[in-house]
Amino acid sequence: MSNERKRRRLFIIAAAAVAAATLGYLASGGIGENLVYYWSPSELEAAGDEAIGASIRLGGLVAPGSIERGGDGLTLKFAVTDGECEVPVYASAVPPAMFREGIGVVVEGTMRDDGTFETRRLMVKHDNEYTAPAEGDSVDVEKMMQSMQFERSES
Repeated sequence: MSNERKRRRLFIIAAAAVAAATLGYLASGGIGENLVYYWSPSELEAAGDEAIGASIRLGGLVAPGSIERGGDGLTLKFAVTDGECEVPVYASAVPPAMFREGIGVVVEGTMRDDGTFETRRLMVKHDNEYTAPAEGDSVDVEKMMQSMQFERSES
């Protein structure tokens, strides 16, 4: 075999090895940085300092009496509970119309050093069971309007 063929073969093998190593590095590094863990308040508390700064989806119920709305209409403080533990949440997101005490929520964000969970993404859980009123059933419009209104805190 000539020297030129050997060099070409060595170059192809080296290029393939570099490409495979680069692809492996990007795949493993990209996956690790983009993982989002789904935790309950109890799991978040148990994780302690390991949870600080990690991308987390926190799920639970909005704790009764915990909702505080900011005067700017864009900030919101509340607590998420799983019945055993509560985590204070600071949201800089406009909440969905269905947001209220006792409703299931999922917030995506990070745990801060001060023990507050900071989120910019707030989702409410609801069932998909909608039943239209049957013909002749009365619709209580006032009750429906009240369910859509926010509780306003004195700011």
